[in-house]
Amino acid sequence: MSGEYEPVVVAFLCNWCAYAGADFAGVSRLKYPPNVLPVRVMCSGRIEPLFVLEALDKGADGVLIGACHPGDCHYSAGNFKARRRIALLRGLLKAAGIEPERVRLEWISASEGEKFARVVEEFVEELRELGPIPK
Repeated sequence: MSGEYEPVVVAFLCNWCAYAGADFAGVSRLKYPPNVLPVRVMCSGRIEPLFVLEALDKGADGVLIGACHPGDCHYSAGNFKARRRIALLRGLLKAAGIEPERVRLEWISASEGEKFARVVEEFVEELRELGPIPK
């Protein structure tokens, strides 16, 4: 297994839902790849596209954005703002020659530790198939 490519994932996680879901996965001792570097944000709507681009530029192979489910945002519509921003960002990535699949938005609630673990597992596997970002 040594020498095998292991992607790095930066995960911007909403404090109220996705971060709590990740915490729930941890306290439930659910297994998922250790490739994830979590970054707690108060709301997914506060994630600037520049944050995602900087993470990719600094060595991340993918960026996961974890947001509250539609209708459950603690700040009313932050998750909808995040969805619009990520859609635009994915278009920019494609134009720049970077696979838009490297950025993933998921709705994860505080009680969905299993979903968090599954999403991380799936995303890491997708990134392994894509390989490193060409520099």
